[in-house]
Amino acid sequence: MIRFIRTTAADIPADVTLTLTLEQRTRCRLRVMLDDGREAGLFLPRGTVLHHGDALIAEDGLVARIIAAPEPLSRVESADPLLLARACYHLGNRHVPLQIDPGRLSYRQDQVLDEMVRGLGLEVSLVDAGFEPESGAYGGQGADHSGHAHEH
Repeated sequence: MIRFIRTTAADIPADVTLTLTLEQRTRCRLRVMLDDGREAGLFLPRGTVLHHGDALIAEDGLVARIIAAPEPLSRVESADPLLLARACYHLGNRHVPLQIDPGRLSYRQDQVLDEMVRGLGLEVSLVDAGFEPESGAYGGQGADHSGHAHEH
């Protein structure tokens, strides 16, 4: 089995691609199937979070480029930054991972959250796309923040 043991920030050519969901990209030990059909394993340092475009290096020198797998997302687009800020506030208050882009935000598809956002005066569209949420103020390089440092 191919064993991927580290990541690199270097812009090096990839030998293969590896398409992973956000949940898979947050795991440091994982059995995976490369996009060319070969079996491989992730044996990365604890706390490693992979992002779309990252490169993995295997023990034998093989280089894999990470691709964010399409996931069912709710997408909100608006030219009104105040409306988007209100949506971010209310979603963030519920600890919902958000991908924030200019004029747009995305989160994992959820009917209850969609209705809340519509109630704020925004339209929600359903898409399948790669998901790269904000890491959070205390999250460092991580894409997901399952823990948080305050009490409710």
